[in-house]
Amino acid sequence: MSALAADTAGTYVHWGWVQISVANLVVIGLMLVIFAAAVLLPLGRHPERYETEDQQ
Repeated sequence: MSALAADTAGTYVHWGWVQISVANLVVIGLMLVIFAAAVLLPLGRHPERYETEDQQ
């Protein structure tokens, strides 16, 4: 038996003519957080990979 009732209607949020389910809104929010983290967090750069011939 499932812990979540799949036969009930979802909860919706209304902004003027926009209507979106709370579940979809949560997924979109998580995607934005992951995208922002990917942009803002530093990547593991290896300086030796970016050396030019002049630096060697």
